[in-house]
Amino acid sequence: MQPIDFTELSCKECAKACDLGFDFSMAFQPIVDISTRTVFAKEALVRGLNGEGAAEVFKQVNESNRYRFDQSCRVKAIRLAAELGVQSFLCINFLPNAIYKPELCIRTTLAAAETYGFDRTKIIFEFTENERIFDQQHLLNIIKHYQQIGFQTAIDYFGSGYNGLAQLADLKTKFTKIDMELIRNIDQDPARQTILRHTVKMLAELGQRVIAEGIETKAEYETLRDMGITLFQGYLFAKPTFERIPEIHWPD
Repeated sequence: MQPIDFTELSCKECAKACDLGFDFSMAFQPIVDISTRTVFAKEALVRGLNGEGAAEVFKQVNESNRYRFDQSCRVKAIRLAAELGVQSFLCINFLPNAIYKPELCIRTTLAAAETYGFDRTKIIFEFTENERIFDQQHLLNIIKHYQQIGFQTAIDYFGSGYNGLAQLADLKTKFTKIDMELIRNIDQDPARQTILRHTVKMLAELGQRVIAEGIETKAEYETLRDMGITLFQGYLFAKPTFERIPEIHWPD
């Protein structure tokens, strides 16, 4: 199905999730910088109106509404972040397969940033390796266009998806988030430690900042900190909170 032309969508329509057939909102989870003990970014995470997880919301997304859903996610995230007074970076996940022309599909995001007074240079667009991309050139065009107009970009769930190292070579994002499956119990797993140690070194040589996500224990955090990682996200620091900013718990 051909996506609806984005020019038919206003910030108001996207914020209300018009014609999706369902509504949703956002929770926020911080990404902390341990080198400065500050909040580096806040990630907007899709939630149902009663706090249902992202998986439940995504069950309602299909070919006919994927484009509107992607646009609505962006607008809701920006509006809520502005209302909550977010001053850090804002991470927004996007669906590459929902974007048919980057220069058109980004206009709603630009309009939302202007409407709600949120600095667009503070937006980091994350795309996940878990969504299979059949046209790599299309994804490359999206990333390049976003970077040209001032957005930051990040690979999410690195190490768990379809493309891995090939994407790193081509896409040249600013950030890479290491998948929690590589991180879980890393303090007890020499093989994972070896993989992550070399991955961190490789990403540093590529000029990328590493974000370790899914950190749940102090031992995981300390192991990764000793590898030189400074950006962390996970329950150890704060759980996602529905439509508000959570309090940070700093490890001793």
